[in-house]
Amino acid sequence: MTNSPILLSTAYLPPVQYITKFLIHPEVWIEGQEHFIKQTYRNRATILAANGPESLIVPVEKGRSPKQNISDLRISYDTSWQHIHWQAIVSAYNSTPFFEILEDDFRPFFEKKFDFLFDFNQQILHTIFDILEITPNVQITPDFEAVPSNFLNFREAIHPKPQKALEDPNFKPVVYTQVFDDKFGFTPNLSIIDLLFNCGSASYELLLKSTKE
Repeated sequence: MTNSPILLSTAYLPPVQYITKFLIHPEVWIEGQEHFIKQTYRNRATILAANGPESLIVPVEKGRSPKQNISDLRISYDTSWQHIHWQAIVSAYNSTPFFEILEDDFRPFFEKKFDFLFDFNQQILHTIFDILEITPNVQITPDFEAVPSNFLNFREAIHPKPQKALEDPNFKPVVYTQVFDDKFGFTPNLSIIDLLFNCGSASYELLLKSTKE
């Protein structure tokens, strides 16, 4: 299965499971022609805060049509969500071993305004690649196919709601030290920033270990 190209949705500060796909598949295609789907990782991320897992949601503008193409979806700035998200991230991770090293990589995404959600997510993704020092083969879909032939279709498989997520035999999350694990134990499959801020240069190896069956 890992020899097949895989199709993913776009994702905001994506979870660990999502990032593992770029390490084990020869081609990763990101869906750029689908309609936006609410309550998914497309515009939300999950971090571990002092009171437990916390969702960070990027608000989007409402269009004339209820079915908006994901690549045309604009970010809304009616609220100060960037400030709220960054403060939540700082509060959750400023005591982690690698926050001071990596904060300058992520802070600009919460200071500069981006027009489109898809472009915003892609720039964050490439920042993550740079931190991990990986150069995966990533393509954007030019057209929409309901069931692409010869692809693993993971557009809906990686989901913030466990009851909607599909079984993934190629993902077995490895336990690592988290800043609040004394309160909650280990919380798997949080945003990749949880792994990066806690584990730094060891993150790549932990991602590889999480792909073993």
